[in-house]
Amino acid sequence: MPRTFPQPQQEDLHDNGEGPADYDYDLFVIGAGSGGVRASRTAAGFGARVGICELPYSPISSESTGGIGGTCVLRGCVPKKILVYGSAFSGEFQDAREFGWNINGDITFDWKRLIANKTNEITRLNGVYRKLLTGSKVDMYEGGGKIVDPHTVEVQETDGKSKRFTTKRILVATGGRAVLLNIPGKELAITSDEGLSLEEFPKRVVIAGGGYIAVEFAGIYSGMGAKVDLFYRKPYPLTGFDEEMRAVVASNLEGRGIHCHPETNLKKLEKVAGGIKVTTDKDEVFEADAVMFATGRKPSTKNIGLESVGVELDQVGAIKVDEYSRTNVPSIWAIGDVTNRINLTPVALMEGTCFAKTEFAGTPMKPNYENVASAVFCQPPLSVVGLTEDQAVKEAKGDILVFSSSFNPMKNTISGRKEKTVMKLIVDADTDKVLGAAMVGPDAAEIIQGVAIALKCGATKAQFDATVRITLHNKDASLCRSSGLTLYPLCSTEIVAFII
Repeated sequence: MPRTFPQPQQEDLHDNGEGPADYDYDLFVIGAGSGGVRASRTAAGFGARVGICELPYSPISSESTGGIGGTCVLRGCVPKKILVYGSAFSGEFQDAREFGWNINGDITFDWKRLIANKTNEITRLNGVYRKLLTGSKVDMYEGGGKIVDPHTVEVQETDGKSKRFTTKRILVATGGRAVLLNIPGKELAITSDEGLSLEEFPKRVVIAGGGYIAVEFAGIYSGMGAKVDLFYRKPYPLTGFDEEMRAVVASNLEGRGIHCHPETNLKKLEKVAGGIKVTTDKDEVFEADAVMFATGRKPSTKNIGLESVGVELDQVGAIKVDEYSRTNVPSIWAIGDVTNRINLTPVALMEGTCFAKTEFAGTPMKPNYENVASAVFCQPPLSVVGLTEDQAVKEAKGDILVFSSSFNPMKNTISGRKEKTVMKLIVDADTDKVLGAAMVGPDAAEIIQGVAIALKCGATKAQFDATVRITLHNKDASLCRSSGLTLYPLCSTEIVAFII
């Protein structure tokens, strides 16, 4: 039976310049990460015939391996958070003593057990995603996909055979990959992919990079007992985040025993008898068991046939798309990290949903990138939403007000841990509208997620102040009241619930 779809209100959204044709699929998706799976399942739910392909599963990705679930599920958010949980126990053991717990004898850590359990979990999730696709009546093909022409995709399957499928629309959702610094000895380094699956725990770790991946892995390895040296180019890590929060994170890293080396780059790596010799641009020398490059990721656009059909890329190799995620080729769209817009899993999910509703439900929908909350799972975590103080100064039409509070969380008053919680609100002075929020401290991600809802609703500072608060462990009431800042955590939500 032929399928028909409601037309968008703007006719040109759906018109790809082709007349009626008999295709194998209404949509074929290259890449079964979070965005690709969401788009394919949503489109199938609207009655579309959908096919999707993905490289064979492996915990560590390569040019020939990947897996259903993509970066976030298999070698990003989920396994990273598992290791963050594991590393946090060391601090809890330290804090427990002042709460009356007598910890007698040695506390030992078994890296191999944790990695085995982590791998079992992501393997399970890989199977869950496969079942989700099957249950949505999406045809799944294991192998690399390549665009042959604007309406044909070729899949090179694992048995060496290739299949071609015709399709009215093609969606590219191939994500991104970690990059290596181009310095002598770079082949000795690992990326976050390998860092989640090392066979042996490294007792000495050098990490190059100041982004969220570098900061999170520094906390992971240090929390598990490794000596960690973190090198980054700027005075503080986490460029692009609120300046005050960056300084707090740097202080907390040092407080947790991580050796920070600001404004320092790695110059070369050499294999030596004791491990890896690391030389910096200041001619300092360090020795490590593992060197991680966490200096960025690039879109995965190689070997998928984009050049053969003339899909335009930007200067960093990302696919250029319009506000509806369509490329310059009318029958080809792209979502997620391969477009290098906001490289977060929930954003890819949003983009996939918008694409499917626009093309198959007759509801033109553009992704909305305003007030997208994000978090860095350092210890304690950092989370932000909306404008930073610097951004507000540059973008606001009038004056802005900055409300901030720094205080000792209740738990730390007993444990003796010297880590302040810092909160900040950015407010438009004329309208009282809250423009941004940031927090470093326990449960920051859950708290800012709740604040993000308020910002989406256009909440004012007066409405924040008028909300009767819960007495919580993350508050010192007098400090919060005197600063005029009140923030309220919601209960946490499992990460997999967001992903699926």
